[in-house]
Amino acid sequence: MALTALFESVLIANRGEIAVRVARTCRAMGIRTIAVYSDADARAPHVRACDQAVRIGPAPARESYLNVAAVIEAAKQTRAQAVHPGYGFLSENPAFAEACESAGVAFVGPPAAAMRAMGDKVAAKRTAEAVGVPIVPGYLGPDQSIGMLTEHAKRIGLPLLVKAAAGGGGKGMRLVTEGTEFAEAVAGAKREASAAFGHDAVFLEKYLARPRHIEIQVLADARGNAIHLGERECSIQRRHQKVLEETPSPAVSAALRAEMGAAAVRAALAVGYVNAGTVEFMLDVESNYYFLEMNTRLQVEHPVTELVLGIDLVCAQLLIAAGHALPLRQEDVAARGHAIEVRIYAEDAEHGFLPSVGRITHVELPEGPGVRNDAGIEPGSDVTVDYDPMLAKLIVQDGTRSAAIGRLRCALDEYVVGGVTTNLAFLRWLVRHEAFGRGDTTTAFIDEHFTPDALRDPQADQAARLAAAAAWIALAPTGAVADPWRRLGAWRHSARVHVVSFAGKAKAALSVSFALDRNAWQVSDGRRQALVEQKGAGAFTLQAGGATSRFVAWPRPGGVALSLAGRTYAFEVAAPPSVEASAHGTGLDRALTAGVVQAPMTGTVVKVDVRKGDRVRAHQLVAVLEAMKMEHAVVAPYDGSVSAVRVKAGATVIAGATLVEIEPA
Repeated sequence: MALTALFESVLIANRGEIAVRVARTCRAMGIRTIAVYSDADARAPHVRACDQAVRIGPAPARESYLNVAAVIEAAKQTRAQAVHPGYGFLSENPAFAEACESAGVAFVGPPAAAMRAMGDKVAAKRTAEAVGVPIVPGYLGPDQSIGMLTEHAKRIGLPLLVKAAAGGGGKGMRLVTEGTEFAEAVAGAKREASAAFGHDAVFLEKYLARPRHIEIQVLADARGNAIHLGERECSIQRRHQKVLEETPSPAVSAALRAEMGAAAVRAALAVGYVNAGTVEFMLDVESNYYFLEMNTRLQVEHPVTELVLGIDLVCAQLLIAAGHALPLRQEDVAARGHAIEVRIYAEDAEHGFLPSVGRITHVELPEGPGVRNDAGIEPGSDVTVDYDPMLAKLIVQDGTRSAAIGRLRCALDEYVVGGVTTNLAFLRWLVRHEAFGRGDTTTAFIDEHFTPDALRDPQADQAARLAAAAAWIALAPTGAVADPWRRLGAWRHSARVHVVSFAGKAKAALSVSFALDRNAWQVSDGRRQALVEQKGAGAFTLQAGGATSRFVAWPRPGGVALSLAGRTYAFEVAAPPSVEASAHGTGLDRALTAGVVQAPMTGTVVKVDVRKGDRVRAHQLVAVLEAMKMEHAVVAPYDGSVSAVRVKAGATVIAGATLVEIEPA
């Protein structure tokens, strides 16, 4: 594909790894790039990846990356000839595409009319059905009253999905398995859809058990030509958002690929589609496929298609937007080998995939043949509640699926992120699971196979305690060692040996001493020993049990955290217990949390569902938090009565903040 275009400058209306990735292709094409950034991203990698950068507003996305007027003004100021929206934010906003056109700036994406036709999920399904593409049974009517929706829910039968008509990425989607859940599911889907898309209409769809999520990449030019670039399997998801994608799909034959590809092209041409887009299907156990939606933008998982086809999709987008004809014909499309992508998220898989916030302290990306990193983070990057928790993507390619899996396992073992909790340990578990190795991947994969216990390793936990003790001493701030009894809790100083005690389950004391002859810390808990060598500001190696492993550590309030084998550990240094606490056997962790319902993550309170004096049952909804564009339900831990409500809707709370106090029944 020729790396030439008619544009001299392109403004990239996005952030993170996709902005960096688009800038890379633009540079290869000789195009000047302009970044936009919020106050939270002033020092972000995507800002430095471009030739010029313009501030467009405060940290909240609605005041910056979703601010159409601010982005258009930035394009005018910098005389950008085109705007590439990336994915998310304004990428599927037809009003933004029209604003670009009105400003005389080319929009690198489909026409606004095509975007509207496919952006309304109900209209899109009707369009697909009209050109012979199967759709899932459901309710697509305009009547949004709860009575009408309930009537059709009974007709469709349970389980069913409530889905936002303008939705995407799992936002505004609820699974209903019990009739009593339906009204709240509708209310929650409408609320989330309104916040994310400015439109709260929903539709109902029969829930397919254990389907595969298959999508077809399409390219279309303004001259009526359209082709497909094969499929991507995107079945492994949590909260309806993808975690791993691969091509080709283990479940799609050459004949089925051709049939689904032709259906995708028909759907795209039916709305006058131009540029890159993706038609998504559900594939049932009998290989029947059903139109799901069309994403009118570049997909997060586009790199796997690029690697097996040798095509730069961003380059193709720019050429098409500049008026060029399609650079390929259908017969020119030939896939080679297998590619897999995993998404690196700032989230805690052991605790319901809750998002994590903080400052990145350390990043080590894997390298080697067949390994690609699309990343938008570096040491010092801040992960906030304002944006999606995805940090980066790791993509591998090899001749066969089994070889690609082996390459991915190796690359994940080399991947290190410090400062926030990530899903790296979960990904390592996933790519070693025998069902994944067989290609038995459905949208139910995580529900069927994953439990938090799958990531727990007692030996690794013990090694982490030893590592944390040495890291706590090594990272202690200047002056702390000189006056530990005032600043370091249970830390004790002597000429040779320090003693560290951790609160909670890890509260046994550990001895730490520095071995000058080894230039490393020696750690012991009385039964096990380890040697910890510091390799950098927060980088270490751990020798324990005959094995050597790398880890990174960073201070946290009252303790230390570390990332070891992809798993993040947080340790609180125990303060010496008071006489009263010792006499009564009161644990510090229990004293701090008895009767309290806490915020599981930093976020915004969407609603509080209880009042002081209310009686509640275990697992009853008490509040809803929003973080990183997703809603999270907070429930009562046991039966009881509400003794205090500490927050109001609209308040921003940090992880661990008290929301509600409940007296046990």
